[in-house]
Amino acid sequence: MPLITNIEKYKGKTLRIDLAQGEPVFLNSSVVSDKGLQKGMELTDAQWAEVIYANELRRARERALYLLDIKDYSYIMMFKKLRENYPEQICYDVCDRLAEHGMINDRRYAASLARRYMEIKRFGYFRAVQEMKLKGLSKELIDEALEPYLDSDSVRERICELVRKKYMRRLGEEDGVKKVKNALVRQGYSYSDINAALDALAEEE
Repeated sequence: MPLITNIEKYKGKTLRIDLAQGEPVFLNSSVVSDKGLQKGMELTDAQWAEVIYANELRRARERALYLLDIKDYSYIMMFKKLRENYPEQICYDVCDRLAEHGMINDRRYAASLARRYMEIKRFGYFRAVQEMKLKGLSKELIDEALEPYLDSDSVRERICELVRKKYMRRLGEEDGVKKVKNALVRQGYSYSDINAALDALAEEE
């Protein structure tokens, strides 16, 4: 059973815990305080495992909060990010707690991605779905977030804006129309929407 022979400050909020046997262990001061660890204390293996788990949980939670300061994450993407460095159960515990406090919200995240992909990047539905699936979002949440952008008039207008901005000159080149259509398909638009938008542009010209 682990016997604590000494506790001393290491650096910052980290304390060095010397044990009668084995290498020293470095724990956050709040964990040491919460668990009531003191010099001369002997713990059972189960109690020591709880201490180590609490310390790892704290580290993982701090890592998650740091990541969320940089950008938003879906539940699955945060889990995968934490899983690179922490045990599976700790990752679940951290993500569950963040979700409970609204710091991870897949519906909000889906709506944010939909705005970015549809309003800023001018993606079509199929490209947006593909990208959002890669972010770990369910089909249900993806469809809910994209629904406001799917009426035919707004789709056609996004295609027209995209063509005016990036492809207008190419339309006059040899095989230009075909190349532009292929580029728009890669952006996630259907051929029917592309043809309707190009017809509208032709009428404007």
